[in-house]
Amino acid sequence: MSAPQPPQMAHANGIELCYEIFGDPAAEPLILIMGLGAQMIQWDDDFCRRLAARGFRVIRFDNRDIGQSSRLSGGKPLTPLELLKLRFLKIPVKAPYRLSDMAEDTVGLMDALGIASAHLVGASMGGMIAQEIAISFPQRVRSLTSIMSTTGNPRIPGPTREAMAVLMAPPPKSKEEYIARFGKTWKVLRAGSFPDDEALDPARAERTFGRGLNPAGVGRQLRAILASGSRKQRLRSVKAPTLVIHGTVDPLVHPAGGKDTAASIPGAKLVMIERMGHALPMQMWPQIIDAIDKHAHAASTTTMH
Repeated sequence: MSAPQPPQMAHANGIELCYEIFGDPAAEPLILIMGLGAQMIQWDDDFCRRLAARGFRVIRFDNRDIGQSSRLSGGKPLTPLELLKLRFLKIPVKAPYRLSDMAEDTVGLMDALGIASAHLVGASMGGMIAQEIAISFPQRVRSLTSIMSTTGNPRIPGPTREAMAVLMAPPPKSKEEYIARFGKTWKVLRAGSFPDDEALDPARAERTFGRGLNPAGVGRQLRAILASGSRKQRLRSVKAPTLVIHGTVDPLVHPAGGKDTAASIPGAKLVMIERMGHALPMQMWPQIIDAIDKHAHAASTTTMH
């Protein structure tokens, strides 16, 4: 398994995005889009290598406001009052940018890399961004895979209380506290016992911390999700072959969110993974990677570019 090229910076949509590429430069491009507050390394190195070994040029990147990509400004921390207003009075949350801007970031990265169209794989908020690209830039999408994501439909049940607490927790004050919190957070999000992943959590936390934290940026990303509203109606226009993957025990994005996504996109296929929460545990990689591989390669043989 080859090492990725060292991380590089691309000028995209007026900002700088940090990205990394695995696999053969001549292979079909597959872009991995990460979720809320998650750096690109949440797409594990080995996960990326395994996808690359299936014949893809795998590109992962830090979204704006996370990791080593550009940090923006503005947007106060979200308050419980704003969430209540949004939920009950439908008063929208104010945000410095929206998911559509993050979709344009991804398209800008493709432009910088000279990629006309790619397979898009998005997890959680990354799935929402990928959906936005498929709606607004259909010609750029060879296939769409939306993992543990949702349509923004307000009727979908919300996170569990425990998952919500993880999301709204104040930022840790020290590296030690961050590493401890990382382990606890993923234990809640994985919604079960995954000893192999738990053993790696301290090293993963250490690496994430070392690349730089941006709690204010995570708050802005959360605002972007909440300010963007529902994509449900617009998803009917999506032409890209679509695969939806969701865990049956996801505590953060209710499994109904995945089902709603698949129901909203014409011809979408739905794969529900037993015992999977809001994470990509190693023991589920074979199933997830097989599904992405089969879907993307099938899309390539049926569409001409």
